[in-house]
Amino acid sequence: MMKLCFYQRITLIVVGVFMLILIMFFAGSSYLQKQTRYEAEQVLHQDLAHHLVEDSPLLSNGVYDHEALKNSFHMLMLLGPGFEFYYLNKDGKVLTHSTHKSQPVVREAIDLKPIQSYINKDKDFPVFADDPKDSDRQKIFSAAPIYNEGQLQGYLYVIIGGQDYDSILSELQNSQSLREFFMFVGAGLIAILVVLLVLFKLITAPLRNLVKDVAEFREAGYRLEKAKLSGHKWCVDSNSEIDRLGCAFSDLFHHVDAQFHALERINEQRKEMLADISHDLRTPLASMKGYIETLHLQGDTLSREDQQRFISICMRNMNNLKLLIDQIFELAYLEGGQVTIQKEACAIGEFLFDITSKFSLDAKNKNITLRLEPGQIEGYVNTDMGKLERILSNLIDNAIRHTQPGGQVTLFVEETNSGFNVGVEDTGVGIAENELESIFTPRYQASNTQKQDGKNVGLGLAISQKLVSLLNSDLTVKSKYGKGTTFSFSLPQA
Repeated sequence: MMKLCFYQRITLIVVGVFMLILIMFFAGSSYLQKQTRYEAEQVLHQDLAHHLVEDSPLLSNGVYDHEALKNSFHMLMLLGPGFEFYYLNKDGKVLTHSTHKSQPVVREAIDLKPIQSYINKDKDFPVFADDPKDSDRQKIFSAAPIYNEGQLQGYLYVIIGGQDYDSILSELQNSQSLREFFMFVGAGLIAILVVLLVLFKLITAPLRNLVKDVAEFREAGYRLEKAKLSGHKWCVDSNSEIDRLGCAFSDLFHHVDAQFHALERINEQRKEMLADISHDLRTPLASMKGYIETLHLQGDTLSREDQQRFISICMRNMNNLKLLIDQIFELAYLEGGQVTIQKEACAIGEFLFDITSKFSLDAKNKNITLRLEPGQIEGYVNTDMGKLERILSNLIDNAIRHTQPGGQVTLFVEETNSGFNVGVEDTGVGIAENELESIFTPRYQASNTQKQDGKNVGLGLAISQKLVSLLNSDLTVKSKYGKGTTFSFSLPQA
């Protein structure tokens, strides 16, 4: 079965509807034309029977003479071949008529109700009554009562447009109607088809462009730069649904293309991160392997101090290796959405004081002032305490590592309308402005990063940002190169 496109289907539907309307219009106009003709002819001949009764000596006197009436009706038919004349008694029985034997009368009696309504003018024209020559049909007529000395004797019943008239008229009408109908339909179809083809071509052109663009985009592997699009300009404010649909698809194209580029960038970053992590894993493992082999092969010849020093180096490398592996797994869980949040009410002042105490010794060993500002604060936050501790630990550890001896690290909290703003500020080396957008990328390290025995592997800020996002907040950064950096985020009040 042949498949039709949208343009062809809509063309067929509209042509079909047009044909149906045309047929209904023709049938309705034909019916109205007939009714109008019947009404005009009946109004024109409404006094015909009355005048015939008055002008006929027999009928005006109420005398019934079958042969005389038959001859009179015959003469009247010769003068008016479109009429049929009947003499009815007062019960509606046909006594005399003008028809010949080839057209026999099939009704013995006529229903008098329409005739009486006609005489009394109870109904609007056209009024129909029984056709004596057809048991099922009704015709328009003219009728008049016949009296004899004031007594009703019967009715003169005149059919307007008898069988001969109908037969000739039907042949002429059929022939003319068919010609007019086919001429009208043919001309109308040609005109409507031409108009529809042009109109639908204009209407469906944007839709064809859209279908072509979608097909091109798919064949180009969903890459916008490789797709040969039609270049049609879609208007988002247009009244056309097709234009708005085209805008939606255009946005979809750009979104899918951007997603592909983002996936490629992520893939490249993953490759680089795997290479860097492999290097970071291999370095402590190689160091540990070397010292352990030395202890294994030359353990008896080494002094106790050398043995302890080698073991200390192995332990330090092992701790660094464990830290790196823990961070890798933590980042993987965060990116995989496998971390659950368990929020609870937490006294923000006590919590921050505990975090400050946790890092006070590290700061003191490096001659860095670590302080909480303000020292006392009341209030509760609704958060996951474990995740919050991990975030602040990463930020404080980074701040201490990048601050020179004699510098200062401040853990601050500010009350807002909806909760608290928490952050870490240092007076360290700062971050260049062109590097601020990249510092949350896994394995990215700023150009002035302070490394400490392989501990800094560039995952802390990426982990912190994802944890802050899980707490329905944003980790923001402000920094001045050589003067210090501030990280902050918000927490909702409990």
